[in-house]
Amino acid sequence: MRNNIVHIGAGELTYEIRAIVEIAEKLKKLGLKTNMENIGDPVAKGEIIPDWIKEIVSDLALKDCSYGYCATKGVLETREFLAEMTNRRGKTQITAEDIIFFNGLGDAIQKVYGLLKREARVLGPSPTYSTHSSAEGAHAGQKPVTYRLDPENNWYPDIDDLRLSVEYNPAISAILVINPDNPTGAVYPERILKEIITICKEYDLFLICDEIYHNLCYNGTSTKPISDLIGDLPAIAMKGISKEVPWPGARCGWVEVYNADKDAMFAQYVESILNSKMVEVCSTTLPQKAIPPILSHPEYPKYLAERRNRYEHYSNIAYNLLKEVPGLKVNRTNGAFYMSVVFERAALNDTQTLEIENPEVKALVEGLVNEADCEADKRFVYYLLAATGICVVPISSFCTEERGFRITLLELDEKEFTQIFITIANAVTRYLRS
Repeated sequence: MRNNIVHIGAGELTYEIRAIVEIAEKLKKLGLKTNMENIGDPVAKGEIIPDWIKEIVSDLALKDCSYGYCATKGVLETREFLAEMTNRRGKTQITAEDIIFFNGLGDAIQKVYGLLKREARVLGPSPTYSTHSSAEGAHAGQKPVTYRLDPENNWYPDIDDLRLSVEYNPAISAILVINPDNPTGAVYPERILKEIITICKEYDLFLICDEIYHNLCYNGTSTKPISDLIGDLPAIAMKGISKEVPWPGARCGWVEVYNADKDAMFAQYVESILNSKMVEVCSTTLPQKAIPPILSHPEYPKYLAERRNRYEHYSNIAYNLLKEVPGLKVNRTNGAFYMSVVFERAALNDTQTLEIENPEVKALVEGLVNEADCEADKRFVYYLLAATGICVVPISSFCTEERGFRITLLELDEKEFTQIFITIANAVTRYLRS
């Protein structure tokens, strides 16, 4: 090309959660039967959406208003409904004008990071959800800046590491919290959130809190929405219906902005996010209209409780099957529907293998693991996929120095689910001994 047309942050845009699918598809063409445990889509794993939700959506599809543009911020009635929900529950009061809808939280994340001044950095957790770390790195044209989540302490944030990261990097302008967390499944107690809020106030930062899994806590844990705790701190909460309803195909997420009136620069930044949405006109109309009747339906609390109970039951099956496997560090999942498992330090090397019956599959995998940039946990993930058909995601792809894998808890058949984790436990044992 006449000029360099590649954005400075293009190299940071990675998403191994879906990239691994390309490898799985190649292996399937070679005759391998696969079990996809990489993507957090309950519908893809067979979850049946209740008829009453389908009836709400069907009725809306018959109304002409569902096919037109809505206000740039989103459907007013829906924003009023959500503001009232927040105001009933939290100490921080908002109005419909403090809510902005996006085409899924992926869209929101790109705008929230992309409209920051390039030199302004957002300190995120490590490991962290790839969409956040990629967007932060791409916006700055550098590697993401992170604080450590500790696998030896329930995957809670290492507050000392977080504080030092803020203190010694004056470019840090905000802190990201994902609660409940993806990829670890951790649920943060109030004291942890308060400590992070204190640091934000001390260093004049704003807070971003991804709360997409907020209503999916279990195993006796609970957490508070950030709106309950922030006081006068400027903050953004990210929410949506892709995991809770679940309706990922709706591409319907929103942000709630708190205390924009407390800081003129923060208010100007939020206004730039809104202006960027104005250029796009608006987000999807029909899913927004469906939110109030779905979330206020008398069957919804029962439906949500049933899903939480299933994830709780499955999280304990998975934990009990993996916790005694030598070489692994295992935490029980208490929120969302993921489990992150890491290997003990020095447990992995570049000679370990699993037996692969299909010679074509073996040849393909050996070619992949011999690539120069193949991380030690990605090597394990490739061998696990080729030897057992189970597709997980290497934890190294979640912007962390830890080595392990993330797996979902979404398989509906309990017998099949149990067998998946028995197979993984046996595969890890064989791999580490090879």
